[in-house]
Amino acid sequence: MRIVIAGGHGQIALRLERLLAARGDEVAGLIRDAGQEADLREAGAEPVLCDLESASVDQVAEHLRGADAAVFAAGAGPGSDVARKNTVDRGAAVLFADAAERAGVRRYIVVSSMGADPAHQGDEVFDAYLRAKGEADVNVRARAALDWTILRPGMLTDDAGTGLVRLEASTGRGPIPRDDVAAVLAELLETSATAGLTLELVSGSVPVSVAVKSVAGN
Repeated sequence: MRIVIAGGHGQIALRLERLLAARGDEVAGLIRDAGQEADLREAGAEPVLCDLESASVDQVAEHLRGADAAVFAAGAGPGSDVARKNTVDRGAAVLFADAAERAGVRRYIVVSSMGADPAHQGDEVFDAYLRAKGEADVNVRARAALDWTILRPGMLTDDAGTGLVRLEASTGRGPIPRDDVAAVLAELLETSATAGLTLELVSGSVPVSVAVKSVAGN
């Protein structure tokens, strides 16, 4: 498979790139900073310079042509303001989905956030983040041209992955190592029967492959 990842230098994205490259997939990661290219190559991914805050749909679509799947894992990141939550966490997510449609890439996976909701209340930056993520998720779910899956992890940690998770439509809050988020994403990419699902993810007791097959069968 050829997989294109938006936000290719993110902590989850780099982990995912390593997993995909190790299993023989061809991976490209979109990045905005040329200084990150070496990190992507070390992870086994092809670095592609593309700023999703300034690129056009056609420009992004060119990077997606010929891909079997697209993963939106970009984010404005900690320390960013409300404006960038809207331009990256909402705007770039919508742009990437537009580009996937234009390039004819059906399989589309979004790394969202637990609690994402366009109607979320509050005036803090994190509240704006949850609204932006929620608005992006609603936009993607309305697209019949995409075989989308939306993954909403709980509190992200840098603990070593256990390979044991809880993956359901609703899990309740809890932590999840980034290692395990990446492992679930890699499994979702190979499980097209999860298309059309919005899934929450926290640490649990079920092996990743079993958890993904279970939700795919429901």
